[in-house]
Amino acid sequence: MSFKKGIVLLVIGAIAAISTGLAHLSCIFFGPQCYSAQMAPAIIVESAEANTLLAPIAAIGICLFFIVLGCYALSGAKLIRKLPLLSFGIYAIATVCIIRGILPLQLWIRHPSKISEAILAVGIVWLLVGLCYLLGYRAVNGKSV
Repeated sequence: MSFKKGIVLLVIGAIAAISTGLAHLSCIFFGPQCYSAQMAPAIIVESAEANTLLAPIAAIGICLFFIVLGCYALSGAKLIRKLPLLSFGIYAIATVCIIRGILPLQLWIRHPSKISEAILAVGIVWLLVGLCYLLGYRAVNGKSV
């Protein structure tokens, strides 16, 4: 795979991560239904319903986390400066995303009635994002894929 294709894959991964962060941030504005739709834990939904600070603080924290993930992809693509522990970070992110994608797939294969289409779709998306991180980073660094 070429250097340019690797950059494209990493930018796709960055867009997915940053978009996910912004989607979590949108819950602050759209309220408890948004937290529920994004499968937040019950305690977070309850916090949103009660107008306590736990829900918005959690949304901001998750948003920042996903933005950092996006920054690692952009750094791996050499579009921003090199971040600390870049190789470890990219491979760790790719591994977690791939596992996050495989778990609902294997459950769907074994017990299709136990998994919703939405959870399956999210799993497939994160599997693809993890592959974008992995294959993109390897291509940018001239490693065969």
